[in-house]
Amino acid sequence: AAGVEGQLMCGMKPAAGVHVKLWEEDSGPDPDDVLDEGYTDANGRFSLQGSERELTPIDPVFKVYHDCDDFLVRYRTQRFVVRSQFQPGKRKVKFKIPKNYISPGGVPKRLFPIGVLNLETIFPKEERDLI
Repeated sequence: AAGVEGQLMCGMKPAAGVHVKLWEEDSGPDPDDVLDEGYTDANGRFSLQGSERELTPIDPVFKVYHDCDDFLVRYRTQRFVVRSQFQPGKRKVKFKIPKNYISPGGVPKRLFPIGVLNLETIFPKEERDLI
């Protein structure tokens, strides 16, 4: 079992209504599974937890699907950038849950406190989710 809790911001504002998921990613014969999912509240806060029966220990991953600071740049001048519509799909970032926050059984002993994340950040290995 594993879980994660924290708060998402988009700059100085809470990132409300952002889709968040707790996945169990597998490299072996088991397929990947969604352990829990939801949306951030009005303050950008979230809490997810879940468990899965596997042949091998679980590898939980926290994923965030968002549109923060995701405009296409129409053109630039020396003084400002003109942005138009959002790019297609959502920005997707993922974070591995540390092993010491994974526990046996159906309920995690403690949730991983990921803290406050500013989604304006361009994270390494960030992807786009077009679904």
